[in-house]
Amino acid sequence: MNFNSWQFLVFFPVVAVGYFAITMKIRRVQPALSNTLSQVFLLGVSLFFYACWNPVYLGLILFSVAVTWLSGILMAGTAPENRKIFLITSLALNLGVLFFFKYYNFFAGTVNPLLSTIGTGAGLPGFNVLLPVGISFYTFQALGYSIDVYRGTVAAERNFVSYALFVTFFPQLVAGPIERTGNLLPQFKADHVFDYDRVTSGLKLAAWGMFKKVVIADRLAVYVNGVYGDPAVYPATALALATFFFTFQIYCDFSGYSDLAIGTARVLGFNLMTNFRKPYFSKSISEFWLRWHISLSTWLKDYIYIPLGGNRKSAFRQKINLLITFLLSGLWHGAAWHFVIWGLLHGVYQVIERSIPARINGGGGG
Repeated sequence: MNFNSWQFLVFFPVVAVGYFAITMKIRRVQPALSNTLSQVFLLGVSLFFYACWNPVYLGLILFSVAVTWLSGILMAGTAPENRKIFLITSLALNLGVLFFFKYYNFFAGTVNPLLSTIGTGAGLPGFNVLLPVGISFYTFQALGYSIDVYRGTVAAERNFVSYALFVTFFPQLVAGPIERTGNLLPQFKADHVFDYDRVTSGLKLAAWGMFKKVVIADRLAVYVNGVYGDPAVYPATALALATFFFTFQIYCDFSGYSDLAIGTARVLGFNLMTNFRKPYFSKSISEFWLRWHISLSTWLKDYIYIPLGGNRKSAFRQKINLLITFLLSGLWHGAAWHFVIWGLLHGVYQVIERSIPARINGGGGG
């Protein structure tokens, strides 16, 4: 179900009332069971929330949960030099599923014309599969956990319910933020009671997110889609206005969903990371990516850019690392060549930006 649907407007109050009834009432009778039952309750409603999109794909998210949870347990129980095999297995299985459902047809559509050109007479088959909702988000979140356990920055979670809830927690399951293990997972171990100020703060933020999504983004989309759908019949001024509107449409759509996620989680007592911080007030491309989709940009920095060498390598290698990172960012956003080009363009912008001060100062790369 969508956040901006009447089903969610019924679902969430029922969940909130049920959750606080468990955390407050059961604590008086069986305090030791309160947290366990609250986690089971949240896991159940999170799986139900996801099943409302397509119950068949529950198997995929549970597969990701099981693989990463088990790999964490195995990494914790083996010598450091042997952990890599379990990390690689976790990465391969999860990225394999992501590749098949999100990227395989794009890959086949790119390779098949090349095969036809060289006259092989063979081609890769296509598959008519529906892209599972949120698969990019929960896959990155689960893999972040596997990498953290491998690095030793977090302990392996042995409670399957707690870990499954970390991956499937419904407020941020579909559109992020992509949470880090160290921030979200420990919060499930704490008891959360009803707090008026926190609940009202969360509801206000969720309402603001709903306003941005429904009133601003969806209304702008009517004009933008109309113009972009048939650009040849519109004058240049209409195209320019549609492009201007699109910048606010995409921001209000994405940040609106983030505010809804953060706000609804706050109502229940959970703090999710900020995902947008006034990105259009940025003074540079680098600053923009510190303010836009922060959970993704920091994930890519910590798990892609830094492992590639980050800023520790030569100026040339730093630029290559940036291009690779932003290429992957483009692919993460969508399986199409325009997303690839978009990601590479942002990488090129960053390379140019970092090169200008170097020339001014007469020094090496930044």
